[in-house]
Amino acid sequence: MPAEGFHRPREILLVEDNPADARLVELAFGRRGAFERLSRVGDGVEAMDFLHRRGAYADRRRPDLVILDLNLPRKSGREVLAEMKADKGLWQIPVIALSSLDDRDVVSECYELGANAYVVKPHDFDGFVAAVQVIERFWVEVVTLPAH
Repeated sequence: MPAEGFHRPREILLVEDNPADARLVELAFGRRGAFERLSRVGDGVEAMDFLHRRGAYADRRRPDLVILDLNLPRKSGREVLAEMKADKGLWQIPVIALSSLDDRDVVSECYELGANAYVVKPHDFDGFVAAVQVIERFWVEVVTLPAH
């Protein structure tokens, strides 16, 4: 159930270039039947266009949450994260880094750049789905997010 006082579906932006991982996230979200809309872009440049509502994304609503892969073409996830957190119009959007990188330096860097959480992608299907469902449960159903 969405947080009290939040009456519209949550808008979630998934920034993921790997179609298989993107599909797993979509399946995990679909299994719980939560109250959100999931949009996906495949690289960092598209992510910034979506967030700034430019070009093909001009009619999109600003996301309430961004799930961000770090290894992206054209603009890395770290660059997207840094730009978001430096932008007065975007800095409040929570960002969850969802990456296969299990490196303490990368984790520290992401938190220093302003990530709200860092989740290492499990390698097995059940673990991956379970991790995404925990993200969804906490960030969609439990947390009260700032209004736009």
